[in-house]
Amino acid sequence: MARRDLLQEAKSRFIAELEAPKNVCCRVNLLDEVVISRPLSAAEAIGDTGRDDFPILRGKEVLMQALYKGFVGQAFCAAKGGFRGTLGEVLELPLAGGRERAALIATMNAVLRYLGKVEGTVHCKDDGPRRCAATMADWIKEQDVEKVGLVGLQPALLEALVSALGPERVMVSDLAEAGSVRCRVRILDGMKAEEMFESCQLILITGSTLANGTIDSLMGAALSQNCRTVFYGSTIAGAAYLLGLERWCPCSN
Repeated sequence: MARRDLLQEAKSRFIAELEAPKNVCCRVNLLDEVVISRPLSAAEAIGDTGRDDFPILRGKEVLMQALYKGFVGQAFCAAKGGFRGTLGEVLELPLAGGRERAALIATMNAVLRYLGKVEGTVHCKDDGPRRCAATMADWIKEQDVEKVGLVGLQPALLEALVSALGPERVMVSDLAEAGSVRCRVRILDGMKAEEMFESCQLILITGSTLANGTIDSLMGAALSQNCRTVFYGSTIAGAAYLLGLERWCPCSN
């Protein structure tokens, strides 16, 4: 079976959304509207969380922010650099590079927010990650699963999962932290996490996988093992709507 290109699929559905009958009358104006995207500083992105172990604080990722007609969309990525141009020009960007992928994702989030299709396109700040983790601890207990996987080392969420389930019922994979141990859980290589999909009934996946291109193989693995996948974070807001993906992000704005 051919691997799906989920970002390209989301882009195609996004264009179809712009061409919907209720939008087509103003489509030219939509495409001609200027989009400004830029990477935020850590303080702008997540504020003061009271902890120092988030990847953005360690320089391992940035939060790209797009502004469209006063509406904001964001996307986590590893590539730095901004973009200024029309929506039409964003749609012409090649999707091979991380900066271009993040610019498209953040822009889709902002435009879909403008069109009233999605909410929660802005990452939580300050005490938001703490509240998110507290909510996760309660939510995961309600899911009635024996074992859960976490794709992307989000430290507050990992602590919540381990607190709720115990370390023996949690598996984690990450591209940058493979081999380390956090919260008594060994971090698997994000590119070699087959055992997670074989062992876990529920996989929580960071939305930044859409930006770095790993989402396609992850969803293929989940499909082959019949795993339920739930995406977390603001990055995936627009694509989740466009592709019908399950998303959990209670504290985004």
